[in-house]
Amino acid sequence: MKNMIIKKSLNQNFHRASAAKKDEFYTQLVDIEKELKHYKQQFRGKVVYCNCDDPFESNFFKYFAANFNALGLKKLVTTSYVKSPIVGGQLPLFEVEGLKPSGKEPFKIEITEVPDIDGDGAISLDDVIQLLKHNKNTATPLLGNGDFRSDECIELLQNVDIVVTNPPFSLFREYVTQLMNYNKKFLILGDQNAITYKEIFGYIKANKLWLGYDNGGTKWFQVPMDYDIPTESRKKIVHGVKYFSMGRILWFTNLDTVKRHEKLTLYKKYKPEEYPNYDEYNAINIDRSMDIPMDYTGVMGVPVTFVDKYNPEQFEIIGIDRYVEDNPNYGRRFTINGKEIYARILIKNKEMTS
Repeated sequence: MKNMIIKKSLNQNFHRASAAKKDEFYTQLVDIEKELKHYKQQFRGKVVYCNCDDPFESNFFKYFAANFNALGLKKLVTTSYVKSPIVGGQLPLFEVEGLKPSGKEPFKIEITEVPDIDGDGAISLDDVIQLLKHNKNTATPLLGNGDFRSDECIELLQNVDIVVTNPPFSLFREYVTQLMNYNKKFLILGDQNAITYKEIFGYIKANKLWLGYDNGGTKWFQVPMDYDIPTESRKKIVHGVKYFSMGRILWFTNLDTVKRHEKLTLYKKYKPEEYPNYDEYNAINIDRSMDIPMDYTGVMGVPVTFVDKYNPEQFEIIGIDRYVEDNPNYGRRFTINGKEIYARILIKNKEMTS
């Protein structure tokens, strides 16, 4: 029995380490800038929290610190977690006043102003570095390990306005649920598959969560040099830095966007021969959002990518195939002629049902 317990413990540790390894994606500054440019007014006078970001590596910290004054932030808070395998990749290592010389203990940084310290007439990352090097009140050690679920990180969360980060994908459900429980605004990255998670979809259906702007194409993330990438086309090394390309990575948010109020143009008319019905559910199947018929009054099943085009004033979300309440095969995907299809979101056109 003792050997079984030890084996189980080792397996659990292995899986935790494996999950943590797979969560080591570091967002490029260009992707952050491309998305954040749409929300600038919503950050004015706000306290921003990056709770999965070590300033030594995080481009989220780099973006908000360098643009602190331009965005009109009230405060920037960031907390580090554990030692990163790419330490020094984004910001050069330097001795931070108030921390141990290694600078790699779990710590928090709180910035309430970024003055022009070097006197060059502009605010830049150089000013932030000087601030961290010489202001001992800016950086302080954490008592715990910096996990976003720890008591001290939750206490920090309760006193901020907006959370912006790339959270661990393996903990995405738990991470979003925490943000919702504390009624926080947020802008975070996640995998497209998260749309189909029962909890996440519930927030989308209730109009408590939607997608941001930059959700197309492939994003390149910095990863540790020993990160295993079997597919050659999905990896590259630039100036000694390793990158991993990932599709289906989306921005999830509850900050208002212009795009979610834009009406999706419909140009096709309903023809029964073009829209098959599901075997055991009264709805038609649609493979592409662009093929949604303009004149259909019933329930339609659309791909999960529809969420990126969803306008709550134009459409009503009924459910998602496997979790819709009146699905006789609850928990299973829909079928057409006995063949299972990929997840479908069930919608109705409000303009045809009003």
